[in-house]
Amino acid sequence: MTRARSEQQAIREDIFRWLDLRRNAGAYEFSRAELINYSFNGERIPLLDTGRGIRNPADFDSTLTIMTSSKKTEYSDGISPEGLVRYSYQSRDGGDNVKLRNAYNDADPLVYFLGVRAGYFVAFYPAYIVHDDPSRREVHVALDESLRFFDDPLNLKETERRYAERLVKARLHQPMFRARVLRAYETACAICELKHAELLDAAHIIPDSNLEGVAEVTNGLALCKIHHASYDQNLLGITPDYEVRIDRDLLEEVDGPMLRHGLQDMHGRSLMLPKRKAEHPSKDRLAQKYALFAA
Repeated sequence: MTRARSEQQAIREDIFRWLDLRRNAGAYEFSRAELINYSFNGERIPLLDTGRGIRNPADFDSTLTIMTSSKKTEYSDGISPEGLVRYSYQSRDGGDNVKLRNAYNDADPLVYFLGVRAGYFVAFYPAYIVHDDPSRREVHVALDESLRFFDDPLNLKETERRYAERLVKARLHQPMFRARVLRAYETACAICELKHAELLDAAHIIPDSNLEGVAEVTNGLALCKIHHASYDQNLLGITPDYEVRIDRDLLEEVDGPMLRHGLQDMHGRSLMLPKRKAEHPSKDRLAQKYALFAA
């Protein structure tokens, strides 16, 4: 028996709230275990299906979630620079394809889960199907609500394209970057080793506004908010040999325990590095950023 549309909508909104609560508490990725144990008014409603990239509860009119695994699949899912996810239909006709089309026709919001590693995902919501191509057996999903209001999401005007690319950098690249960096640093500040995820950022060594500011772990550092702000403002530097330096004037300032313990005591400290050498911060990028601090 199909649920009333009003209840389906209430569940979708509650899922967004549930994800928001976890994200606001510092969650940077979601495990399969917690996603399959979401509940609404005491009723368990898994948000991922077993062995499939689409979740279509039998009592829903349309698709609830879509997932792309961190592993390669037989389907040709991909994300365009404008933030559209290409999602392939099942190879056979059936209910899943019908519910995908219903989500498009009814403009139902859904969640897109993108795998960052085996069993762990970042979440994008509310996402909307903005284009259906039955001949190619694929739909396009917009990762931001505003993208669905463009006249032709697949053929954007130049101003629309620039807007969409800026948007997808914030909406797509930053969550992926955060998840990978905090995972590499085991959810701890690389300078003071604070372990509260809600107080940690994935800081760029070279800013993402720079062409060299790629969203890669080697261009990132897990930093608490005070050290992130200090690093961005060149009040704190990190040498290519992974040593922390504090601005000379700041070292001589007298202003209470926060300044003393939070910054001055970090001078000369060695950076805590990821266990995997391949994830260590780039020495070349650190040198480039340190030159600005030293100047």
